[in-house]
Amino acid sequence: MNRPIRLVTAALTVSAALLLAACGSGGGEASDKIEGADSNGGGKASASAPTSTKPSGAKRPKIKLPGSFRADFVGWHHSDPKKQAILDDGKERLRAEYAAIIEGNPQAKPVAFYTSQQALTSSRAYIQGYVGNNHTLVGEARVFNPQVSLSDAGGGVLFYCVDESKGYTEDRGTKKRTGTPDDVNPVLQYRTTLKETKQGVWSTVSLETERGGCDK
Repeated sequence: MNRPIRLVTAALTVSAALLLAACGSGGGEASDKIEGADSNGGGKASASAPTSTKPSGAKRPKIKLPGSFRADFVGWHHSDPKKQAILDDGKERLRAEYAAIIEGNPQAKPVAFYTSQQALTSSRAYIQGYVGNNHTLVGEARVFNPQVSLSDAGGGVLFYCVDESKGYTEDRGTKKRTGTPDDVNPVLQYRTTLKETKQGVWSTVSLETERGGCDK
């Protein structure tokens, strides 16, 4: 795609050492489409792997993606309930952004619900880029290999990969679609940090992306 499915890069507020430590943590699977699970970064999770329990302090918005665009989250389960909560809210943040692009609404409430601080400013600017160009998203994004960890201060660090090879930017008027050029790696690595709010929501406060940072 000429405009890849990713956020404008924002500087992370944690050390490089902490970010890299996240790559050794476990992840598993959850999604709009659910396929097998990896609860601790290696092997398949058992059928009895725990599901997340949403905190009762906040009413989470319902996010619906149209049939023209699908986000498949592969490997988004974890045996640790707190890390699972980070995975859940990190997933919903990305889904909220996709939905806002498709709706053409940079001020969409779900984006602000799951994103704050520098990450929110970057996200809204990114969505506005699509709106200003009269573009939307179609196709599919595969979101995989989540790596989650907790900092000593209690914050969250979440890495994950997004394969854009089946996702396209579509002009809302002409319906012309543009995909990732053949000479550009279609896989991005997202590196995010999150803080838990008083209502129990893990809000993404900073993020950066690296194209080619993941294996397809």
